[in-house]
Amino acid sequence: MKTLAALCVACFAGPAFAALPTRADCDDPAAFTVLSSSQAHDARDVRTPKALDAQYGDAADALVLGATKTGFKLWAPTARNVAVCTYAGARSASTWLHAAQRDDRTGAWHVALPVDDGTYYLYLVDVFVPGTGLVRQRVTDPYSVALAANGTRSLYVDLDSPATKPRDWDPKGTPKRIAAPTDLVIYELHVRDFSRDDTSVPAEHRGKYLAFTNTQSNGMRHLRALADAGVTDIHLLPVFDFATVPERDCDPAGDAAHDCFNWGYDPFHFNVPEGSYASDADGIARIVEFRRMVQALHNANLRVGMDVVYNHTMAAGQANWSVLDRIVPGYYHRYNDDGTLATSTCCANTATEHRMMAKLMRDSVVLWATQYGIDSFRFDLMGHQPRAAMEDLQRALKAATGHDVPLIGEGWNFGEVADGKRFVQASQLSLGGSGIGTFSDRARDAVRGGGPGDQMPALVDAKGWINGGANDASANMVRVGLAGTLRDYRLDGRPLSSIDYNGQPAGYATQPGEVVNYVENHDNQTLYDINQLKLPKDTPPDERARVQLLATATTAFSQGIAYFHAGIDVLRSKSLDGNSFDSGDTVNRLDWSYRDNGGGARPEDIAFMRDAFRDLLRIRASSTLFRLRTRDDVMARLTLPQTGSPDLIVGRLDGKGLEGARFPAVQYFLNASTQVRSVSLPASRGEPWILHPVHLSPTAADLRAREARFDRETGRFTIPPRTAVVFVQPESTVLPDLLTFRLPAHLSEDEDITVDVQLPAGYDARRRYPVLYLDDGQDFADVHVRETMEKMHGELVPFIVVAIHMPRDRMAGYGLSDRAAGRSVVAPTKYGDVGTNAHAYSEWVVGTLVPYVDAHWPTQANANGRTILGWSLGGINAFSLGWNYPEVFGRIGAFSPSFWLSNDNKGGIAQALVATSPAKQGLRAYFAAGTKEEESDRDKNGVIDVIDDAKDVAELLRTHGGNEAVVVELEGGIHRQTSWAEMLPGFLRWAFPK
Repeated sequence: MKTLAALCVACFAGPAFAALPTRADCDDPAAFTVLSSSQAHDARDVRTPKALDAQYGDAADALVLGATKTGFKLWAPTARNVAVCTYAGARSASTWLHAAQRDDRTGAWHVALPVDDGTYYLYLVDVFVPGTGLVRQRVTDPYSVALAANGTRSLYVDLDSPATKPRDWDPKGTPKRIAAPTDLVIYELHVRDFSRDDTSVPAEHRGKYLAFTNTQSNGMRHLRALADAGVTDIHLLPVFDFATVPERDCDPAGDAAHDCFNWGYDPFHFNVPEGSYASDADGIARIVEFRRMVQALHNANLRVGMDVVYNHTMAAGQANWSVLDRIVPGYYHRYNDDGTLATSTCCANTATEHRMMAKLMRDSVVLWATQYGIDSFRFDLMGHQPRAAMEDLQRALKAATGHDVPLIGEGWNFGEVADGKRFVQASQLSLGGSGIGTFSDRARDAVRGGGPGDQMPALVDAKGWINGGANDASANMVRVGLAGTLRDYRLDGRPLSSIDYNGQPAGYATQPGEVVNYVENHDNQTLYDINQLKLPKDTPPDERARVQLLATATTAFSQGIAYFHAGIDVLRSKSLDGNSFDSGDTVNRLDWSYRDNGGGARPEDIAFMRDAFRDLLRIRASSTLFRLRTRDDVMARLTLPQTGSPDLIVGRLDGKGLEGARFPAVQYFLNASTQVRSVSLPASRGEPWILHPVHLSPTAADLRAREARFDRETGRFTIPPRTAVVFVQPESTVLPDLLTFRLPAHLSEDEDITVDVQLPAGYDARRRYPVLYLDDGQDFADVHVRETMEKMHGELVPFIVVAIHMPRDRMAGYGLSDRAAGRSVVAPTKYGDVGTNAHAYSEWVVGTLVPYVDAHWPTQANANGRTILGWSLGGINAFSLGWNYPEVFGRIGAFSPSFWLSNDNKGGIAQALVATSPAKQGLRAYFAAGTKEEESDRDKNGVIDVIDDAKDVAELLRTHGGNEAVVVELEGGIHRQTSWAEMLPGFLRWAFPK
């Protein structure tokens, strides 16, 4: 390697020659040193960004920058010299000074040498700074992936090193929650807010990444409940390294500059997790713990989104928090026409129209997606970035991950780039056809009233549709949101693009996935607070909660992406603070015990809002009609008829021929009035409209919605005050609609379990019915249970079906149990230790679920009136329930039962349980298996194990108590839902003969 002396002439050609850097420069605490204040410079010192892009852009764009195992690389085309200082620790003296070599083709400087994990480093960059002179910068790496506390030094870490990975870490382990952007239901959350005041979190985890790993905390229980109801993504407010929170020894009670709170829109290093959320800001803790957070959210069936801020940096020039501008002065930031730094976004605006700033943004999001498992991105002030840069980034993400990664952002049009002055922006009116979503302020402002910049008295006087300002204009703008803000959608004969919104077209999106609907996010007053200001002072507290619920319903029912701010579902207040970015923990707190919203709401109203909001999510999740993917579908399927009352809004959705629609049609009603409203809809006259099954569920939160009425003869709907109501046309002309609810359970941990109830054709509450319980009820549709019941209802005794949802990724936990021993029957199998939660689950079924069903519906509440059926692993669990609780279940059914789960692949677990237990009489069992289920044949008798095992268990049941046991072989049947569907009619004829 060449020495600094050998490189002397090459490095310092030109005027204002300065002394070579030494190790002393590495240890100088000052951020920079002025080597010469002379303004004399050569042509290489100062060049416009366009000139730099023209000379180096193509070659430099392909570079891998930053630290790697084989050295360091920094893009600094105007630097006179670059060197790398290395350190053994975060605050130790330097260990070496390494001279960098310049590549004239790319403008990058590189040092080739082996780099060990745990090496801290800084760059020494000698560069001409206009107005200052020749400066020696001591600066961190823009491509840092790890840092010392407070960003004082960069740290080389191999992100593929096992030391950086939690156990079972898989950045591709994303829950399969969405098939299109319109499936997104986003919950925006701040890491510190989430757990800072949650006493169910260990004190050392509060406000940290690790809080998300406490699965039984109040906060994680809340997030799991939201996931189960329909939230798909948790979007974290900025979590890459930001400047203004001290990463060591912050003081929660300190002033704004020294406390532990900030939203984080002050980026310092784009590729490093924020250190104040880690247990130790030095070293790799922030990497490991960030990954553990993502892993925990993924395990909770939640995707993880990230709020990213590439439109500005915290500082520029020679400021302490400046990085980019100290390496290539004048390149990475945007300047006004008069030469001053552009700060329209609040800080030093970045220039993503320049190649290497666009590259930094692109490389950064790809790193977060591939190395940290980030599933979607929200771009702060995205309208300040070029559409071309965002589309390039979009393509890079797909190439790196193998799939489309949803991108959304603030497409506001303002500042020095407004109206396309510098480039085609990534803004609302300029992103049509890109598939990138922008937040829509149209319905937001109409629902809330006023605008985000309002001050007194407008904060009180400018009423919204929900709080006293319902008129034709506000109602129409709410309808614009319901129609996905599509520019071509026609409202009362007019395209939405022809309706004025503050001088812009109300409709601007070309596809519903290009719009994000919301009524509250981290900016401005919370919805509860804005209603504190705008609603009449004498509005009762329960009515305030209803107004909030109604507002969230406008988002839940709108076409496009649904976006909710954390706490909107628990009436979150920020004490009327309209900009709480640095207002500290008290103002920004969240209370997952649901006792205090921060604004005086009663616990009972918080609980109502929490539960009723989840019902709205369940309604949205129940049908793809609320999540239409294309412009053409919205145009063809959604109608928004006038009602004659601006405070009553109606939307009708046609589901015929739409996959996942579930209902032939849906009709929703939003009544913002304090009075009952009625409307006659000629198109609905004579049609079969009933309340949505969520409204009819025994656990429905909003009982007022059940007061809604429909008169079939006149087509007249009557809607209670301040209520969101959904009517549907029945799924079946034979069967009542499916009812869905959730019950709490304690298995390996506390969780709620979803249950579906299908009532029989001609259901009559005055008679009593036998009940069929389905294990693994997620296959309810896949196995065509409803269709089979419809076809066979005339040849069977009517019966109720109760389907228990068991997520596939946890099903293995629910296998056999030994009631006498009070434990799960666990054995090493090819599937691992199957059955760890079997006993707790069985106790929940017989102790909680069965009594609940018997209490809510007319059942034959005895063993002869109850049948348990499961398939695959659910089949062995169904057997377990029937065998252990013959007083509860008189009949057992198992399709493709997993009896081949065996000790050392020699003998069946189920057989051993039966053989060693006391004889039980009166059981009736039906085992069905396909002849092509498995290849294994332990005893080499030409019969696959699953059939042999089923026959063995059947024989044991007969000889060990004289029980009835039937084994059915389905010729050609395989371990798939198609075969189970073929088996179902035979089982039903056996279990429920007429």
